[in-house]
Amino acid sequence: MPHTADINQETKYKLNNGLEIPVAGFGVYRISPEDTEERVYQALKAGYRHIDSAVAYGNEKEAAAGIRKFSNETGIPREAIWFTTKLTGQQQGLEETKQALRDVAKDVKESIGYVDLILLHSPKTSSQRRLEAWKVLENAVLNPETSYIPIKSIGVSNFGEAHLEQLLAEARVKPVLNQLELHPWLPRVALRQYLKKHEILAEAYSPLTQGERLEDPELLSLEAQSGISKAQLLLRWSYLQGFIVLVKTNNPERIVSNLEVLPKKDDDWKVSLDDTIWKAFDKPESNDVVTWGHNDPTLFPID
Repeated sequence: MPHTADINQETKYKLNNGLEIPVAGFGVYRISPEDTEERVYQALKAGYRHIDSAVAYGNEKEAAAGIRKFSNETGIPREAIWFTTKLTGQQQGLEETKQALRDVAKDVKESIGYVDLILLHSPKTSSQRRLEAWKVLENAVLNPETSYIPIKSIGVSNFGEAHLEQLLAEARVKPVLNQLELHPWLPRVALRQYLKKHEILAEAYSPLTQGERLEDPELLSLEAQSGISKAQLLLRWSYLQGFIVLVKTNNPERIVSNLEVLPKKDDDWKVSLDDTIWKAFDKPESNDVVTWGHNDPTLFPID
């Protein structure tokens, strides 16, 4: 019995604040500033409507410029495109986060006017600074007239259950999502159950393991047996898990092929994996990350 999902390239998931986020996202991690504007433009031309950036990537300004270029050339309004950015650990804290929002405004406001989603990129700072940062972000959402740039939604990235428990105990605004490294070797089942309980969506980055697992013997065998590429198998798994999925590539052809994992709105086929592959991808819990120097940030200790 195949596992299927009724989603397509235009599918959006509803957040706990009522807004809707496109399920397929294009990330600009490790894309040079010189290439970013054109890659974002190409991704939007291919059909993506969700761009994921971060202060740490050093290309927010260029990503926003790519959105503006696409919107100006096609007439598709800015409101049809979702833009996420993230604040570093060093930008967390009362004054630090206020300054961070000024810096984000300087980089992107002229091109795109507002930010759909700002995340705390990591819990790897002190509890006090995390909570202070969240209060600044909450204030920006609750009192937009006082914010340096309008912000529609706020969330977190790489937060474990302990970090979320601490945050939710004081939060006036609940995080809309938690962006995490997720793939079959890192399913994070317990954390995802916690997120679901609190109506926080899971967003997957590095669904292709940054290439580290692509020569896994079992994955190679599944590719040979199914005739489906390794990348397609892993992306299908992520979409079938119900994640918002971020893909990143500097290759224009892969920009297109990664999105083609999903059917177009009027296509008559569905994303699917057969039961054999599904069971093969049913792996045990682990904290074996391929990012963050192989040190899982969700385990960062609470001080």
